[in-house]
Amino acid sequence: MDLFEPSSGSQVHDINGGVLASGLFWTLPLDDDALDVSDDGTRAVLDVENIQVIESYRLFAPTTTPATLSFRIEWQATDAFVDRGKDATVAPTDPAAFLGRFAVARSTAEFEVSEFGFSFRSDPGVSTDQGFAEMGRERNGFFLR
Repeated sequence: MDLFEPSSGSQVHDINGGVLASGLFWTLPLDDDALDVSDDGTRAVLDVENIQVIESYRLFAPTTTPATLSFRIEWQATDAFVDRGKDATVAPTDPAAFLGRFAVARSTAEFEVSEFGFSFRSDPGVSTDQGFAEMGRERNGFFLR
């Protein structure tokens, strides 16, 4: 999660999961029950409480501070699901080498982060009404076999 100074647009906070030795970043393991999807797949809720993250102030900055992040994001499909991708019928390096079902959605979210000397809480119910959200399921790589 990045926060920017409203007047200048300069990045002032970069809340992230750190960088693994493999180079993978912006990912964190979550509890199995953090994501709840409705039986018909049209609604999903991701609810995470007090996960340990790093505050690096700017992406890949040399100094970091431990921080705690909580968030809740809800998606509700607003249109029909559409099949996408070409499975293993194309080369594994082809951008279409996946299978998925996706729908345009409306999303709402709330975030809270705290670290030494700083805390931030989003307005409740911030939505994608002025933007875009999508939800769905996807398989790629090994899972296409």
